[in-house]
Amino acid sequence: MNYLFFDLDGTLTEPYEGISRSFIYALEACGKPRPSERELRLCIGPPLYDSFTGLFGMTGEEAKYAIQKYRERYHVVGWTENELIPGAEECLRALSACGKTLALATSKPKVFAERILRSFSLDGYFTYIAGCGLDGSLNTKAEVLAHAMRELGAPPQDCAMIGDRKYDTEGAKACGVFSVGVRTGYAEAGELEEAGTDVILPSLGAVKEYFLSSDGAENNGDNCPRV
Repeated sequence: MNYLFFDLDGTLTEPYEGISRSFIYALEACGKPRPSERELRLCIGPPLYDSFTGLFGMTGEEAKYAIQKYRERYHVVGWTENELIPGAEECLRALSACGKTLALATSKPKVFAERILRSFSLDGYFTYIAGCGLDGSLNTKAEVLAHAMRELGAPPQDCAMIGDRKYDTEGAKACGVFSVGVRTGYAEAGELEEAGTDVILPSLGAVKEYFLSSDGAENNGDNCPRV
């Protein structure tokens, strides 16, 4: 598998502070009660619209307003309330050095994903960055992943999707792509297993080892790090 598609929130970065505070801000603006810790954790992964309608029971119009309020705060400060998950840069650097084509496939708006990657100096590792549009386009992980695959001309059998939630696995399955779950983020107990994730790994270090130990990586030249 030479095309590796990474999720962002909960996979490469720890976004809880910025996302949770922005959700609280939006729900307060809508006159909704303060969410529980579990509800806030479940918000990390799915599209905003799905969280506001499915988790908080909003109508479509209420959800659209809530998204506006969420982004009102997130645009200014929420995206900065973020930090790298341990091993993220080392994983990307090693896989890139082995000749893997890395791409980002996130349900976060592309403009915010690009900003976050630049802030951590990770953008240079990615050949392509795919995310949803602020206009609601590419609203599911399957749509984002399919779009990125088309842009790269990547055949499904040569691809893997790496993420921390069931949505990443569902998107991979919809696109006929191998799925790798990493326990760095916000999946609840049994979530990845129930979703049918092909391989589940404990850390980004393990993700690096998994792909570098494949035959293709082992024979990719002197610049390929060994594990």
